[in-house]
Amino acid sequence: MKSQDTPFVGGPLDGRVLPVLLGPTGHPPKVYRVPVPDDAGGPPTVLVYRRVAAETGRRLALTPNWHYEYDPDGDKTTGLKWPWSKPDRSAP
Repeated sequence: MKSQDTPFVGGPLDGRVLPVLLGPTGHPPKVYRVPVPDDAGGPPTVLVYRRVAAETGRRLALTPNWHYEYDPDGDKTTGLKWPWSKPDRSAP
């Protein structure tokens, strides 16, 4: 499997560059979840980072560069959104 060194922006991993596995299309995953173990033995905290296209310079970039930005709200997606699905009434 191929990996790409990808920078992280914001949150606890700010400024770090980590190798991220690439998918079959050659892109890293859209959402990157990092579990952080709890010192007290409780459930781990999950940090959520979202993939963003990095700004390119003046030259044409045929392969886009990516970086991950911290999402403090976490992962709110519940799965696929089908056009025939009813809206979720539980959220205010």
